[in-house]
Amino acid sequence: MGRGVADAGRATARAGKATAGGTARAGRATGRGVLATGRGVRKVGQATRRLTHAHGADRTGLGRLIELTAGHSAGDTLVTVALASTVFFGVPVGEARGPVALYLVITMLPFALLAPFVGPILDRFRSGRRYVMAGTLFGRGLLCFAMAAAVGPQDLLTLFAGALGVLVLSKAYNVSRAAIMPSVLPADITLVSANARVALFSLVTAGVMVPVGAGLTLWLGSTMMLRVAMVVFLVAGVFAVRLPRHVDSPDLDEETPEEGRAPRWRTLLKVGPAVGEAVWANVAIRLFSGFLLFFLLFLVQDKGVPWLAVPDPFFDTPKTIAVLAAAAGIGGLIGAFAANWTRNHAPGVVVLLTLGTTAVTTILAAIFFGLWAAVAVSLITAFAQELGKLALDAIVQREIGEEVRSSTFGVVEAMLQLAWVFGGLIGLVLSLTESSTAGLVTLAVVLTAVLGWLVVTRRTRIRAANRRARAQHQPAQTAEQAAEQPAGRRPDRYSDAEPLDTTKLDTTKPLTNPHG
Repeated sequence: MGRGVADAGRATARAGKATAGGTARAGRATGRGVLATGRGVRKVGQATRRLTHAHGADRTGLGRLIELTAGHSAGDTLVTVALASTVFFGVPVGEARGPVALYLVITMLPFALLAPFVGPILDRFRSGRRYVMAGTLFGRGLLCFAMAAAVGPQDLLTLFAGALGVLVLSKAYNVSRAAIMPSVLPADITLVSANARVALFSLVTAGVMVPVGAGLTLWLGSTMMLRVAMVVFLVAGVFAVRLPRHVDSPDLDEETPEEGRAPRWRTLLKVGPAVGEAVWANVAIRLFSGFLLFFLLFLVQDKGVPWLAVPDPFFDTPKTIAVLAAAAGIGGLIGAFAANWTRNHAPGVVVLLTLGTTAVTTILAAIFFGLWAAVAVSLITAFAQELGKLALDAIVQREIGEEVRSSTFGVVEAMLQLAWVFGGLIGLVLSLTESSTAGLVTLAVVLTAVLGWLVVTRRTRIRAANRRARAQHQPAQTAEQAAEQPAGRRPDRYSDAEPLDTTKLDTTKPLTNPHG
């Protein structure tokens, strides 16, 4: 008996040693895996820092602004994913149109009322733009905390109000970020390239956070996802305060050219012809973007497309939505890359080309509608929306003075948001017809009409500018000079031209080139 007890003790000791050794080896393996993961994350972070701080962006503060905007994009993506699972995809298709239409109306009407005030308010705080940007981030963090508390009891009023607040603060951040871009622009980078770099990193961050947010929402729930977004916004707000000080512009009373001048009210009718044309072209593209999103989404979920009318094991409803979403994401990335490529081209011409490409693609998709036509129109629309918006930002930053730049961007952002919402409502209504041809043909006519109107307006403006230039530089010809002019010879328009009176030019404002 004693020997048996002793043998059992020795076996237990050997088993304990083996278990301890296995645990130690597992711990060492886990530690090595964690260290390898840490080294990989550090290398990715270093590579990202090299990209964001290239070409002098580390000296001017553009690199920090790119990283801050990436955090802003990550927080907005997490909020969108969390709200989508509670408001939109959490109800059947037939019942989803009502909440979505209510959400679009609730976001459109306050925007129409708040749009004229956002820009002038931001212009008043030009000396503290860092703190304005930080305030938009902190405010969104608090709104995420309130919405997280409203998810459980399904308080739709609080969710809609919180979503509206997040949207308004997000647009205010975008307005402030676009207004300070010339202040952090390195000497070797153009405005279009800088805007493209910011947009590229924002799109990549959003593309990474969509699957991460969807997975965390399925695992932790929408409430916890909104709290994670709250932490992201609060951390980003701290980084916004740490932006370089030269981001802040001096106050109006510190600038000599603006002394005694009343503040100007910026509307779409006072932005100049170049900016106005770019805005209307982007409004048309954004209108079609909102229409296409909701039209195709509900059309696919209602199985009103030809490839879903017959059961297909390869392309069902979730796979179709995933393919269309991937096409839109790829189109946005291509638009950001193309904006960097078109840095030496006229932004006004680029905007019109994007609108023309969208119109042609829509016409072809209406004629040859199918799965790949839907993929193509989704990709081209996202491409045109991204490239056109970056070109529009460059035009506004070049043409509009510092003292009213935020007001202009506020009006532009409001117009684009209203166009997207109105397009979404049109898509909701036309999706009830379950006819892809009717919806695409309707929007193709609208895009073509806007494109023709803008092209005619641009040609008329350029010809009028040329006539004014010829009249300014060609003096009146007397009868004696006309008699002395040899027959068959064109008069020299610039031989006796009066010099341009530069004292009448406002040197504090950028000059507008009528030829783009």
